[in-house]
Amino acid sequence: MPHGTLSQFAEALRKNLEMFTQRFGPPPVLPKSPPPAKPQTAQEIYDELKIPDNVLSGAYANGVMIGHTASEFKLDFLSNLFPHSAVSARVFLSSPQVPRLLESLDSTWVQFQQRLRQQQQQPPRNPPPPTNWSSEDQLG
Repeated sequence: MPHGTLSQFAEALRKNLEMFTQRFGPPPVLPKSPPPAKPQTAQEIYDELKIPDNVLSGAYANGVMIGHTASEFKLDFLSNLFPHSAVSARVFLSSPQVPRLLESLDSTWVQFQQRLRQQQQQPPRNPPPPTNWSSEDQLG
């Protein structure tokens, strides 16, 4: 997802969650699972994820439509390519998962903005010193 669209996606999901709450009430809260005895490393988490080969490369989308029922949210990721649009991926989430997804999106956006500010505050790096090679020194 391009950086510029992450906040737009989060806002669209937030508005849809508000509509869900107005219509059906707040989504059920997921039970808190006990913390693991030993925290997993990122590599251990990735090793546990099983991704089929046909999904491994992902799916291109430049739009999303969000809908919901009383029990779940449907995210249709769209490829808007002339002359037709098509759903490139459809994801269903149970309603209790949506606030967690929204928190994750918001957290990721804040982290991205912080990194961007840090990069902008760093002084520019000095260019490498010019080489004093003459055309006679070049290998060839």
